[in-house]
Amino acid sequence: MSGAASAPAPDWPAGPVLACDFAEWRAAARRLIVRRVPPESVQWMQRAGEIDLLSDAPLPSAAVASADGPALRIPRALMEMLERAACFRAADRWAFLYRVLWRWQHGEQEVLSMADDDGARLQAMAKAVRREEHDMHAYLRFRERPEDKGAPRFIAWFEPAHDVLPQVAQHFVRRMGRISWMIATPDATVLWDGAQLHHTAALLRGPADIEDAGEALWLTYYRSIFNPARLNADLMHSHITARFWKHLPEAAVVPEMVTQAAAGARSTGQSTAVGRRSGTTIPVSAEKAQPEREQPRTLDECRRCELWQNATQAVGGQGPRHARIMLVGEQPGDQEDLAGKPFVGPAGELLERAMEQAGVDRRAVYITNAVKHFKWELRGKRRLHKTPAQREVLACHYWLEEELKQIGPSVVLALGSTALKSVLQDGRVNLKDYMDEPVRHEGRWVVATYHPAYALRVPDAQARQDALAAIVAALRTAWRLADS
Repeated sequence: MSGAASAPAPDWPAGPVLACDFAEWRAAARRLIVRRVPPESVQWMQRAGEIDLLSDAPLPSAAVASADGPALRIPRALMEMLERAACFRAADRWAFLYRVLWRWQHGEQEVLSMADDDGARLQAMAKAVRREEHDMHAYLRFRERPEDKGAPRFIAWFEPAHDVLPQVAQHFVRRMGRISWMIATPDATVLWDGAQLHHTAALLRGPADIEDAGEALWLTYYRSIFNPARLNADLMHSHITARFWKHLPEAAVVPEMVTQAAAGARSTGQSTAVGRRSGTTIPVSAEKAQPEREQPRTLDECRRCELWQNATQAVGGQGPRHARIMLVGEQPGDQEDLAGKPFVGPAGELLERAMEQAGVDRRAVYITNAVKHFKWELRGKRRLHKTPAQREVLACHYWLEEELKQIGPSVVLALGSTALKSVLQDGRVNLKDYMDEPVRHEGRWVVATYHPAYALRVPDAQARQDALAAIVAALRTAWRLADS
């Protein structure tokens, strides 16, 4: 293609050139090129407005002639790249695309080369738009609405980084047939009524809160195929960025499954289920056989987390076999770890004093801890208490569940935040939210109060008295509920 001849002064009217989509930009660029208006003489401005993106067909590879200037010939490959790059969100995109077009028309074919600054940027913009289209195909999730005449059957919310909604809409038109649906974004919305696609302004401000039975079925399937033995959380999050995770339904269950994998499920994998499968017997030597892993039968055998490695022994619960009240603390302390009994140290002495004031007989109460091994850190020559991590509390909940089944208390008194989280099986609960009133959980009352160690640690004398009074009040409440 030959370059343009020496250009006369452009007769394009002064003022900015408005464009809100590729069709408007293309029409304006045609007129500017044939009138030989250089890029530095044009000010492009974006304007808001509703756009009918289906009313204009793609520009074919053809000559556009004008009485004012030379014929404008655009190769199809260049036009397709310009059209794709026009979806890239950048403040100067229209000016940049016109500069590329101008350079091509003047014989600078290197403008499409990666070695050229403009060429490299153009290809990077087109690549980013293609990637965004792919991501929207992959991570957009439709949710089924209840039957409602005239409303779309499926609704999806997505926050695209570039203006790819029209292209993606065509993809789902081909895939979903005559089923009605709507895709909402922060800037625009498309609706498919089964026969025609409608483009409009933004209708939603965020994802619709819809109870979807199909989504519940998907989550059940997702849990069933999850293999903790093959989990690589870092790789999983590197493949799917945070902006996609927040709108995926499986994002609600992945943290729980990752926690369970870290708490021991990764090491056992699917061996329990595989061990039960029937099939062809394959001869294998005993030393190479994989035994079916069972849960530990006693606390001394427990290896569900790493705390056993540095503890003297596991400390189980103590009390009547069918006590109506169960007290649950956090974990054994230094003296409990040595003695093998719960609440025999300073915190235990304070608890006994509180029980005397509340009129509760310790011999009638079952006392245990949420975590059965002492977690500590060395300070000088002393082993100081260290709060258990949530994965350790989760790993040890197996033993607390066993105690609850065997003892069958009607009231559980949770001493401290760690105990409350273990009893309620919720790592997000706040102790102070549960101290005012007892709550029902799994058929029994749960009463919450401070751990006796807190009343020993708090520096202010009045605060110590208040903490002790709260423990006494909680014991009285537990006793009253057990009596009733």
